[in-house]
Amino acid sequence: MNDFFLKMLKEEPTPPHLIYCRECGLYEQGTRMIWGEGNPKAPIMIILDNPGAREDNKGESFVCGTRQTLQDVANEAGLKIDDLYITFILKRKPVRAYDKELVRSICMQHLEQQLNEKKPAIILCLGNVAVQSFFQNPDADVKSMRGSWYDVRGFQTTVAYHPLAIRRRPNLRPLFLEDLTFVAERFHNFST
Repeated sequence: MNDFFLKMLKEEPTPPHLIYCRECGLYEQGTRMIWGEGNPKAPIMIILDNPGAREDNKGESFVCGTRQTLQDVANEAGLKIDDLYITFILKRKPVRAYDKELVRSICMQHLEQQLNEKKPAIILCLGNVAVQSFFQNPDADVKSMRGSWYDVRGFQTTVAYHPLAIRRRPNLRPLFLEDLTFVAERFHNFST
């Protein structure tokens, strides 16, 4: 067993000049900005749609279902917690309706900044929203793209189902494990 055991990953602080960013409008929904979590120097960057639930209604931190599933399957695939940095297309969790296309396109500038700073060896996009935004293709979908490598913006990139899809449809779990194993094998080949 490696160093994974379901836990809250340490958040990377949001750059001070962006904490109160209002450009996309999600600031008005009252959620705080989450820049990313995990090892900021990790070789594998995982991109999700948004930060999701991080605190309960009392403000207590907890490991949500998305993180539980991701950590559990990553561990099973042979990835270590220090191998991963998790970030998001939207840096705030939306709690009401919003102009999805506009907000995602605005928020991509933050992800671009992270890519330029971190230069990960591998990118794993989880779920159709992350895939469509990162690939800049509204027709992209995980089902038809998984199991292959793509050069996107100069980064070796692959895709997998969103961990919430795995929780809702447990029959997808073997595919998720297959996809994370695919990433682990590429990563371990880079490392040797």
